[in-house]
Amino acid sequence: MINNIFRCALLVCLTQIGGAFFCASAQAQIETQRTSELGLGLGMTNYRGEIAPQYQINNNRPAITAFYRRDVSVPVTLRGSLLAGLLRADDGSVTGVGGGVPPLQGYRGSNVKGSVLEAAVAVEYNFLDYHARKQKVHFTPYLFIGLGGYYANTRTETTNPSLGPAYNRSAGHLGLVVPAGVGLKYALSQHINLGLETGVRKTFSDQLDNLGDQDPLLVNAHDKDWYYYSGLSVSYTFYKVRCPPQYKN
Repeated sequence: MINNIFRCALLVCLTQIGGAFFCASAQAQIETQRTSELGLGLGMTNYRGEIAPQYQINNNRPAITAFYRRDVSVPVTLRGSLLAGLLRADDGSVTGVGGGVPPLQGYRGSNVKGSVLEAAVAVEYNFLDYHARKQKVHFTPYLFIGLGGYYANTRTETTNPSLGPAYNRSAGHLGLVVPAGVGLKYALSQHINLGLETGVRKTFSDQLDNLGDQDPLLVNAHDKDWYYYSGLSVSYTFYKVRCPPQYKN
């Protein structure tokens, strides 16, 4: 299901952004105002992988983000962001068909704890004209997709002594990540904004939980790891009024 949502978000973003860029150059000639934002956000990160095959709300852990946005056109905004959050999951919290812990998770008895750092750039597509002067309420939903890098430092352990000490691992991993999701922006005043965002982070690695190269009977080597971020943000808008060419002298 997550994969389908991710593909839909990617398709919608690329379609909308592609159309927006066709008219961006024409709009740039007539617009006299550019805006940018600097903001901070607080929220939760969540891991999905071998130890947590589905999203589990009890795996939410604190996270913080900082970002800079700059408008390219009315619908399109570019964003650079930094994210830091904690990750955790436990086989014992997985619920099987009958309501108990599935046999594999019960035997494996694994848990993972650690943190993730992310730096990414993204394109946001705003469905409404967020900075329109004539609007009394400045609000817009948006979609975003981007590309970045992450560093995850995690430790994985088992409560099953028969798996041996070699099963317990602690390592750091660097990799590429594709963030995508949805959000809402609301302007409290001319400069202060509130935001709400939720999104997935697709990685191309199976080592966030250090289990990618374990016994194939214990893990699924064909399923990559993901993590999520959801949170609230506050940002400050900077306005730059462009001088028309005929008045620059």
